[in-house]
Amino acid sequence: MERRKIGKSALETAPVVFGGNVLGWTVDQANGFRILDAFLDAGFNAIDTADTYSRWIPGNSGGESETIIGNWLKQGGGRRERVLILTKVGHEMGPGKQGLSRHYIKSEVEESLKRLRIETIDLYQSHRDDPSTPMLETLEAYADLIREGKVRAIGASNFTAKRLREALDVSRAHGLPRYECLQPRYNLYDRSDYEGELESLCRKENIGAIPYYGLATGFLTGKYRSPADFKKSPRGGRMADYLNPRGRKVLSALDAVSAAHGVNPAAVALAWLMARPSITAPIASATSVEQLKDFSAAAALKLLSAEIAALDAAGAE
Repeated sequence: MERRKIGKSALETAPVVFGGNVLGWTVDQANGFRILDAFLDAGFNAIDTADTYSRWIPGNSGGESETIIGNWLKQGGGRRERVLILTKVGHEMGPGKQGLSRHYIKSEVEESLKRLRIETIDLYQSHRDDPSTPMLETLEAYADLIREGKVRAIGASNFTAKRLREALDVSRAHGLPRYECLQPRYNLYDRSDYEGELESLCRKENIGAIPYYGLATGFLTGKYRSPADFKKSPRGGRMADYLNPRGRKVLSALDAVSAAHGVNPAAVALAWLMARPSITAPIASATSVEQLKDFSAAAALKLLSAEIAALDAAGAE
């Protein structure tokens, strides 16, 4: 079996990673198939999901997103060969089913592989840190999965700089695979968790950064301008956290830059992420084929240094 490399270098060919959290939530299987086909046809090649997506929906038990992706891949047509599959482990899937212990990782990877209908996960990520499990145990479990051909590379999500550094030190000391990518929460509005120590560590260690919430759960698309707009989608309830004086400054800056380039605010928000030297590729979701046009526009957009500075200033915390 070919062992395709994945990590920062591989993901650099994927200027936007599709966020699969919407699959099985706001996007059903039929629409998901159309969106994923269009995403691939537009030249993108990476899909991010997790075992728990979308367990938060009444009636769901987790695994819905992976199942839709697996059914899409099973249609053939070269889909599996053309795409990188990223998924995660660690969030609660039920009583006693969570964390990063050796036993749980080895058990849950089999469930993800079955739902995804693939033999190998390209990037398997620790969804959240698990302080109750020794870092060595977690990394040894991942090493086993890589040797067995079930996983190509590993990544981390929601880790602090201290814990990511500890993980890298353990990998070096014991000759184990290291976390090649980090998923931080990061966008033009949400910046404090990543900028600073965590970003510096990623740059120093050449860790690929693939931030989630690239569009701040939809706020940076510009469609939420008043409380009346919160009803526009199931995510609208979260917009109250963003629609404040700083959020309005961000929208104003996005409007100015998007007007100058003839694109939507979403494209500018994603292009801002792509322009940051430490970012490998932002993760963004779409609930329609039409929204994918912003992904392509972002990939083609070259922001001027003055525009980046204006956006930086508007989103500064």
